[in-house]
Amino acid sequence: MPTMTLSRRAFCAAALLSLTSLATPAAAVDKPMEWVVGYAAGGGSDVVARTLAEAMSKSLNQTVIVNNKPGAGTNIAADYVAHAKDPANLMFTADFATLAANPFLYSKLSYDAEKDFAPVGLMVRFPLLLVVAPNVPAKNLQEFLAWARSQGQATPYASPGAGSPHHLATELLRERSGLKLQHVPYRGAAPALQDVMGQQVPFMFVDTASGWQHVTSGKLRAIGVASPQRVSTMSGVPTLAEQGLAGFEAYAWQGLVVRAGTPADTVALLNRSLVAALESTAVKARLSALGVEPTPGTPAQMASYARSERERWGRLIRDAGIKVD
Repeated sequence: MPTMTLSRRAFCAAALLSLTSLATPAAAVDKPMEWVVGYAAGGGSDVVARTLAEAMSKSLNQTVIVNNKPGAGTNIAADYVAHAKDPANLMFTADFATLAANPFLYSKLSYDAEKDFAPVGLMVRFPLLLVVAPNVPAKNLQEFLAWARSQGQATPYASPGAGSPHHLATELLRERSGLKLQHVPYRGAAPALQDVMGQQVPFMFVDTASGWQHVTSGKLRAIGVASPQRVSTMSGVPTLAEQGLAGFEAYAWQGLVVRAGTPADTVALLNRSLVAALESTAVKARLSALGVEPTPGTPAQMASYARSERERWGRLIRDAGIKVD
C-alpha cells in the first residue's frame, strides 16, 4: 500500500508540473522573466517595454522585470542575451538597430542578428518626422528642398547618433533628392533636438515620441512624415510621399525576441500574450500618448519584416559607405 500511495503522488506531481510548463513561458517557473532593453531607463523604448511588460505579466501570471543595458547601439544588450548562460527566462527588445542596421554599420559583431534570436512578434513603430528650426523659411517639402539647394554648401543636419533610423532616413532623403548634406551626430535625441530648436542646426528627422510635443509648441516646424499614410494623431502633417517623394518610408521600429532554440510552444505563448497586450485598450491609449503605433503580428511576420528592412537599409549603408566603428 505505501508503494501505491507514493506512485500516485509521483504521478500527480508529474502531471501538475506538465500542466504548469504549458501555462508558463520559461523552464524555471518560479523565476521572473527578464526583459532586456538596450536603451537607458526613462526613454521611449524603456517606456514601451515597461508598459507591455506590465500587461504581459498579468496574462502570463509571471513577474516580468525590465533590465536596461544601454550602449553601442543596442550591441551591449544583444551580446548579453546572445551569450546568456541561462536564456530560458530572457526576452529582448530587438529593434531597427539590432536586426537591420548594425550588421552593416559594424565591421564585427559579437552576435548574429539572423541566427541568435527567435522572433516573438513586432511591438511598435515610431513614425519619423522631417522637422526644421523656426528660422528655416520652409513650410512644405518643395520649399525645404529649394531652401537647402540655395545654401551653396552642404546643409548640416542633426541625428541622435550615427546609424540611427533618423540618420539613415536623412541619407535616404539625400539619395532621393540629390541634396548635399552634412551629418552632425549627437548622443541621443534630446541634445539633437535642443540644437535644432536653438537654430544651431537647421533640420533633422525625429521620431514622433521625441519631437511631436515640440512641433505642437511651435519650437519646431513639421515638413512631412516618412510613412505611407498620415499619422492619425497628427493628420495635419502630410506625408513626404504625397509631397513628391513617392514610396518614401522610414520608421524606428521594435520587436520582441527570445534566444534561438526556444521551444515553439513557448514562443507561441509569448506571442499570444504580446498581441493581447498590444490590442488592449489601456496599452493602446498609452502608446497613442507616446506617439507610437502598435504593430501586433506573428513571429513569421516579424521575421519577414526584419529581413526586408535588413536588405533595404543594408544596401543604403553600403552605398553611402557608412561605418560606425
